[in-house]
Amino acid sequence: MRALIVDDSRVSRRILSQILGHLGFEVVEASNGLEALARLKEMSETAQLVMVDWNMPGMDGIDFVRAVRAAPTYANLHIVMITTNNQLHDVVVALEAGANEYIMKPFTEDIVQGKLALLGFFS
Repeated sequence: MRALIVDDSRVSRRILSQILGHLGFEVVEASNGLEALARLKEMSETAQLVMVDWNMPGMDGIDFVRAVRAAPTYANLHIVMITTNNQLHDVVVALEAGANEYIMKPFTEDIVQGKLALLGFFS
């Protein structure tokens, strides 16, 4: 399984990379939405999962989700918004934009694994 982590924080990317690595994912990283779109296009094997932060320079997470959902190529891609935005309105905006799940920072490996199980990655 392949995952793309999109976050402008190197520390957040490292933490998520370790968690997803423990869960059996091969991880690719990007520091903003524009870089993430380029990474998706470069991949020889398409990612099954994107974990994307909301607040980033260049292209934020919501604009990234909308761009991905506008491309039929990525119709089966699971997107998890992972952010410090913790208002119910934010969750609604992210899900309406096309995110499949929403995780609020700070998070634990158990929370990530639970959300991925809801998406069907683990039985």
